[in-house]
Amino acid sequence: MTAVAASADTAVVVEQPDLPRRYAGAIGLGTLLQPLNSSMIAVALVQIGLDFHAGTETQWLVSGLYLATAIAAPTAGRLADLLGARRVFLTGLVLVALVSAVAPFAPTLGWLIAARVLLGIGTGAQFPSGVAMIRGMADRRKASAVGALGLLSIFAQTSAALGPSIGGFLVGTFDWQAIFIFNLPVAAIAGISVLVLVPRDPPRQRDNSRSIWREIDLAGLVLFSAAMTALMLILLSLAGQPLWWLLAVAIPVGVLFVVWERRVATPFVDVRLLATSATLSMSYLRTMLTYVAFYAIFYGLPGWLEQSRKLDPSKVGLVVLPIAAIGALTVIGATRLARSRGPGPLLLIGSAGLLVGGSALAFGVHSGTPIVVLVLISAVLGIPNGFNGLGNQLAVYSAAPAEETGAAAGLFRTSQYVGANLAAAAIALVYSGPATDAGLQRLGYLVVGIAALLLVDALRQSRSGPAAA
Repeated sequence: MTAVAASADTAVVVEQPDLPRRYAGAIGLGTLLQPLNSSMIAVALVQIGLDFHAGTETQWLVSGLYLATAIAAPTAGRLADLLGARRVFLTGLVLVALVSAVAPFAPTLGWLIAARVLLGIGTGAQFPSGVAMIRGMADRRKASAVGALGLLSIFAQTSAALGPSIGGFLVGTFDWQAIFIFNLPVAAIAGISVLVLVPRDPPRQRDNSRSIWREIDLAGLVLFSAAMTALMLILLSLAGQPLWWLLAVAIPVGVLFVVWERRVATPFVDVRLLATSATLSMSYLRTMLTYVAFYAIFYGLPGWLEQSRKLDPSKVGLVVLPIAAIGALTVIGATRLARSRGPGPLLLIGSAGLLVGGSALAFGVHSGTPIVVLVLISAVLGIPNGFNGLGNQLAVYSAAPAEETGAAAGLFRTSQYVGANLAAAAIALVYSGPATDAGLQRLGYLVVGIAALLLVDALRQSRSGPAAA
């Protein structure tokens, strides 16, 4: 396998062995939990609402997990960098198992929402700590991490594709409680696999607890959590009655957070690095925009298929399945390309594919479009997912310092969830009511606009040469 190091004038190809797949396989089982729990709940909301005599309040079962994960992911990543990635990964699995065991017995919807928040904290730990484990093992073995990160992308794409189907089967065969119980064997298998296959964390120097808390930067963590909570609540409210007054919290707390992080020796988020590393900052912005487009399609297209194309939910699931399924398949080709060329070509292909798919929605789809054409368009929309997902992940991985890999991966996850919530607001705005042909066309225009911006950035990156991974 190869890694590519770029300089201003030349690109030097260095032969590196691939990190054994057993490591990424064990870690990937744990990272399945977050996308599965994000998607399985969608098919359980109606039944949960009936059981608890609730209406739109059930949406907080979705939003609560998103909010918790957006904050927990960078927190877990920072803890992984300081205390040990394997240790944080396993702790997250234990929390997932405990919450999943008690959630089916929640006496009220409020308690169930609280359980989903805790579940978001637990599942938010796996990806950043998993990437930190991969980085550590790859550096110690002087191996390439591209194949391992590609395998994590395949796990993510596959679980996104299968989540609604698994959830539908569990709810239909048993009841909504089963989507929580399902986590128990997954967490157990993932935990045992990591314990058996993944090496222990390197020994940490013996520091007193006061020194450790200083390194964690509790003040920075609290300020980040407060600012991110306010921001996410604003984004979640955009589809209904926007909570603009929360800007009075988000902006000053955000400014205070930046000022504080610039002054402390071991910041929770290295804002100085973000200010000086345009590559890393642009990678987070790019990830956010990519997921605005992805979730706008992934959630906006099914609504149109049901309301305008008049398909029943089972057929809707089959029509949109290629979006995630093809995305999982394209990761294989993207991984091979990334080994020799870095993330640049992946982002170029992904952006161009998104532009083509968005154009198809904007100019080639209406309520009379044949099913086979809709399936083909879904397949086209799936192509950029694998390339963009792995390309953005590798861009962040390559730009982040090795000692901050966990925190960087956590912020990568947070960027995804900010994009997801912006997409929810965008869907509400472009449809402005029922999902009509005109609304889908506007959705296509949105995707085309985002894809054009991403394509310009990808062309800029391609001129700077390949990056190491």
